[in-house]
Amino acid sequence: MRNALSVDVEDWFQVGAFEKVIAKADWPRLQGRVARNTDAVLDLFDRLQVKATFFTLGWVAERAPEQMRRIVAEGHEIASHGWDHDRVFTLTPDQFRADLRRAKAAIEDAAGAAVTGYRAPSFSIDTRTPWAHPILAEEGYTYSSSVAPVKHDHYGWPESPRFVWKPVAGSAMLELPVTTAKLGTRTLAAGGGGFFRLLPYRFSRWAIRQVNAGHGGEVERPAVFYFHPWEIDPQQPRVAGAPFKSRLRHYSRLSAMEGKLERLLGEFAWDRVDRVVAEQVAA
Repeated sequence: MRNALSVDVEDWFQVGAFEKVIAKADWPRLQGRVARNTDAVLDLFDRLQVKATFFTLGWVAERAPEQMRRIVAEGHEIASHGWDHDRVFTLTPDQFRADLRRAKAAIEDAAGAAVTGYRAPSFSIDTRTPWAHPILAEEGYTYSSSVAPVKHDHYGWPESPRFVWKPVAGSAMLELPVTTAKLGTRTLAAGGGGFFRLLPYRFSRWAIRQVNAGHGGEVERPAVFYFHPWEIDPQQPRVAGAPFKSRLRHYSRLSAMEGKLERLLGEFAWDRVDRVVAEQVAA
């Protein structure tokens, strides 16, 4: 079973955890580390011989074209993560469409490759944005991986199907939600990011095996895993003014992340999201 491996390419200061303490106007003067960290991720993938999808902010692509070209040259998929990490439910439909177009133009110009996949910042497509999937379909995207079928204090669409589905009637576009696992009646986030860093490795292994095997009579499915380049960078600057909970989520176990990733990538089979989603039958 080939699972979907993805990287959400954003810098340490662009994350949702710091959005209330770091103004976007200050981004250009902060120490950028995304180029260095993206190169480190690419080196890791090359060493382990895995391919992945890089969901990239247009803001980053414009400033790190060398890394965008390297992503494509080494056989990975380049895809969109929006322009500058605005959550979809904070935008109007017209603003969302403009954000998509601006990001796509910047990413394609930097990478020299077409963008057909999208991931919303902070998995922010949910019941508040019934217009988002239709706009993605109209803009020519073949798939989205923008939904987290869980309850979370920052995001979540618990009523969403847990596996690939068609969100727009009459369109072939697919939504591939990030992986969740079942524990009794509970649905647990298990697709990577902070959950992977903070929880024991055996939890992620159990969750991926459950999805791959088909839990409770479900169809066997690939897992959808993600992380960020800043998560393998323990030396990144610290934001002292951020709330304690945000700092705990962001900085905990950064030094352990790369080793855990190596273990996970070696234990399971992985591929680009576009190739994995193309083999899926929608619910």
